[in-house]
Amino acid sequence: MKAIILSAGQGSRLLPLTEGRPKCLLPIGPRTLIEWQIWALTQGGVNDIAVVVGYHARDVQDLLKRLEGPKLKIRTIFNPFYKLADNLASCWMARHEMNRDFVILNGDTVIQPKIFQKLLSSPAAPITVTIDKKESYDADDMKVHLKGEKLLDIGKTLPPERTDGESIGMLLFRGEGPTLFTHYLDEIMHTPEGLKWWYLRAIGQIAERANVTTCNIEGLGWGEVDFPADLERVTKLVEDWE
Repeated sequence: MKAIILSAGQGSRLLPLTEGRPKCLLPIGPRTLIEWQIWALTQGGVNDIAVVVGYHARDVQDLLKRLEGPKLKIRTIFNPFYKLADNLASCWMARHEMNRDFVILNGDTVIQPKIFQKLLSSPAAPITVTIDKKESYDADDMKVHLKGEKLLDIGKTLPPERTDGESIGMLLFRGEGPTLFTHYLDEIMHTPEGLKWWYLRAIGQIAERANVTTCNIEGLGWGEVDFPADLERVTKLVEDWE
């Protein structure tokens, strides 16, 4: 199994913690954020990882070189547009890596290994979005609208009456899914507004025409690191994972 991690951004909402250091290199207990991600992925059988880098790319590359081994291949893809573009552009830069089944993970999402394992064992579909459910959602949550397990819509601005959960920032592409996704990436990047799109907006468009399903991981541990308070919460979350 191949994984693509989107880690090009600085994480400006975490300043001054990310002054001179990208979000993915922030310490969370005994590991950096990206080390927790790679640990969780390898626990599920991933042995091939591509990381999209941008801000302080060489620092990230130096760390990743130390993590490589005979059973784990890691390489980086530099996104020179990381200051100007949202993460669809990072996906587009990595489209050559999407030549077979793969999982994509946002660079700010820390996951318990069981989440990835549950995603891998989910019913086969071209695209599967990992979701969680909670009592209420805020403006920053990437909300999803569902019919059963099928994704109908996704976005931060979905109204409460059309919100059935939130995307945690990890998707699995199988079968025709990689080809379907790269086709839409290329179409969108050829439009004037392509640089300003989140890649999940493209997933929403695909869901209007193809089968995009979801995998509910309620009860399992994960966290998104966007603000200093998130960093403290996720540090407590990982304390017992090993």
